[in-house]
This record gives sequence, C-alpha cells and structure tokens, in this order.
Amino acid sequence: MKMKVKQAIIVEGRYDQAKLSSLVDATILTTGGFDIFRDKKKLALFRALAEKDGIIILTDSDAAGFRIRSYIAGAVDTDKIIHVYIPDLLGKERRKTQPSAEGKLGVEGIPADLLLEAFRRAGVSVENSGTSAKDGDPVTKADFVEWGLSGGENSFALRQQLLNRLRLPARMNANALLKVVNSLYSRSQVQQILKELQ
Repeated sequence: MKMKVKQAIIVEGRYDQAKLSSLVDATILTTGGFDIFRDKKKLALFRALAEKDGIIILTDSDAAGFRIRSYIAGAVDTDKIIHVYIPDLLGKERRKTQPSAEGKLGVEGIPADLLLEAFRRAGVSVENSGTSAKDGDPVTKADFVEWGLSGGENSFALRQQLLNRLRLPARMNANALLKVVNSLYSRSQVQQILKELQ
C-alpha cells in the first residue's frame, strides 16, 4: 500500500518521479534539474503549492541536488517546507553507463525501503503528514555549540560522524542537521547518540 501524502513532492527529474510514484500517493513534480533556475512559472507553482498544503523537497545528496534544494527553499516560506534527505550511497543507477560525478546514487537509485524510511525520519507519514516526529524541548544552536557539533575545532568531524550514524548526506550543514534532528529525535536521544560516538 502506498504512503498517502498531502503535500506536493518536488524531485529533480522524471526518473526520480517515476520511482517515487510507485511508493507514494501524492502530487510529484520535477524541477527539470537546473531548469528550475530559469523557469519562473514552475517556481511560482511551487510557491502556490507551498502556500496551500506545504511542499516536500527531495533532491539527490550531491552538490547539484543541494544547490537545487537551496534555491527552492530560498523562494518559499520555510514553515511550508519539509526537507527529506536520502543517505549517501555510492553506486550507479542501472540505466546509466557511468556513475554520477560524485559517485552517489540519486533518488531513483535508492532502495524503496530507504526512501520510505527517509520520509518517516522527516516526520512524513500517512498518520502524521507534515508534523515533527518529536515534541518537547527542541535541540538548539546553543546545544550544538555546547556538544561540540558547531563552532569548535573538531565540530566538522563530529558532525560527519553523526551524519553517518543517522544515515544522512555528508553535505548537510549544521543548520539543516539541526532541523532534521529536531524532527526525528528528542534532546536526550541526540545526547545519547553523541555519547555513543565519543
């Protein structure tokens, strides 16, 4: 049974759209890759959809995917966006003769169970569309500094360990990571994971 999602889902290309449509019952739209940077009508559509029910952005975990994600996020009210991130998995999609420039699988190449897990981890589900997975006191930027995840000599390395442990893309910055951990975990759970890493 497909996961039914109220929000429109934004992906990069038609192969991503085809993969996702077999798993999720939702409006799924493509950016046409970098075409979104020139297509003002499509960007206006994304804004309108965001205002109505919110949007979910699901791009590849490479530099291009993050650039597209950032561009759309910068044009839409942040409260209307749910970011779904796929893990960094090395490999090549079957239809391609060469792996991507960074050697990572895109949305179309991610196994179905990991894609659905990525939606659940972002707080998206049939019963819980568009809300955080965890309530209570959120983790703050100050917590990140105190815990060594931000502003310290080894912050980058510790963040990379945490991203790897949580199966999130290595390119995710501290602000994006903060949003994700707040949607997935309680403060005590994050502290426990960090304790295990150290």
